[in-house]
This record gives sequence, C-alpha cells and structure tokens, in this order.
Amino acid sequence: MAGNASPGDLGSFDTLRDIVARLRRECPWDREQTHFSLRANLLEECYEALEALDQQDPGKLRLELGDLLMQVLLHARIAEDGGDFTLEEVIRGIATKLVHRHPHVFGEKKALDKEGVLYQWDRLKAGEGGGSLLENVPPSLPALAYGQEIQVRAARQGFDWEGVEGVVEKLDEEVKEVLQAATPEERGRELGDLLFTLVNMGRKLGLDMEGTLRQANRRFLRRFHHMEDLCRQRGLTFASLSLQEKEALWQEAKAKSP
Repeated sequence: MAGNASPGDLGSFDTLRDIVARLRRECPWDREQTHFSLRANLLEECYEALEALDQQDPGKLRLELGDLLMQVLLHARIAEDGGDFTLEEVIRGIATKLVHRHPHVFGEKKALDKEGVLYQWDRLKAGEGGGSLLENVPPSLPALAYGQEIQVRAARQGFDWEGVEGVVEKLDEEVKEVLQAATPEERGRELGDLLFTLVNMGRKLGLDMEGTLRQANRRFLRRFHHMEDLCRQRGLTFASLSLQEKEALWQEAKAKSP
C-alpha cells in the first residue's frame, strides 16, 4: 500500500498485516514504538480480553481479541524492522510446538483422556527445555494466577491432596500459624502460606482464583457505590456513620446488588 491507497479486504489477515506495516512507516506514533514502550499496552489488552470473558460478552470479546491481535502484529513488525525475526517465524514456531506437543493427534494415535493430554504436554514441554516441570511459568503473572499455575503443574505429576478435605485442614493450620506469628516478617510469611493454600482450595474446587478475585472486587465496588448512592439519596455523610449503620447499608446494598 502506498499513499492513500485503500487498505483492501478488511477481513483478511494479510490486509491487517499490511495495515500494521503501513502504520509503522507513516504514523509518527507507531513508528516510535518499541517492544519496551508497548509492554503496558500488551498487558492492558490482555486484561481487557479477560474482562470481556468474565462478563461473558461475545461482542466485547471479539473487539478485545482484535486489539490483542494488533499488539501481536505490531511486536512482530517491530522485530522484523529490527532484523530480529519475522511474523512467519512466529507462526512457524507456534505451529511446530503445537504439533510436537500433540503426538496423539499428529503422530501415533493414542487414546488419551484430558488428564493424560495435560500430563503429556507437561512432560514434552519440560523435555524441550531440559529443566523443571515448573519452569516457563511467567513470573510477571499476577500472584494468584502464578500460584495456581504452578500448583496445577505439580498436581498433574501427582503432588496433590486426594480431596478438598485435606486443603481445608491445611487452611485451619495456616490460620492458626498466622495468629501465632510473633513478628511482621513471620506474619507476612504465614499469611502468604495461607493465601497459597486458599488458591489450592479454589483449584481443587475447579475455580480460576484470579478470575474469582476479580469478580469479588467488582462485587465490592458495585455494592460500595450503591451504599454511597443511598447516602446521597438520604442526605447522609458516609464517613460520619457508625460502623453499625454502615453495616446496615452494606446489607441493603448486598440485597439489591448480589
């Protein structure tokens, strides 16, 4: 594309790739971006896609996946401009990885259940790097998501409680250790263990703990805003209310905003 030429078929992947290349050539903002300058954008787009998933909004998810794809193409173009790698190499790399990690599909046909597939995936992934089964979990993940992922990988190798009852017993033990801690450092360590055990409990119950906490945060914000609205409607100042009055407002907000 040159000058003001039409981009072409806007439903084509090649057209989108050409648009990104043209932006890098002709747009002052896009031309100045680097992998580092776009880090926050990439993270933001990931979280917005997660928000659309949490809201179960297909229309919003479609838009957010487009924004996320834009980030992938822009990073690939920056790398290509710098002579580091090309988009084709990115695609070839993930395609090769998928084929290698699914020998039950692309190689010898073996009857595997879901757990067998995940176990095989972990073993093949570890073999590629020659390291621990817990390697390659991005340390930049939010702490809850990181904790759950390493727990999942350990559990696939049989290092896990047999049932949720064992986690409940561990939770009780961790709560006692938090209360018995004598110094701020000990309390921080024990509270970390308690949080880690809570993540284990959520995993055993089949929950995504990062998403679960995001939903809890949204519920709290929604209910707190409702409490503030009630105060405005009734001519009250929230900060001046007693704790009992605030609790009554909270229960009212909770009933109207489950």
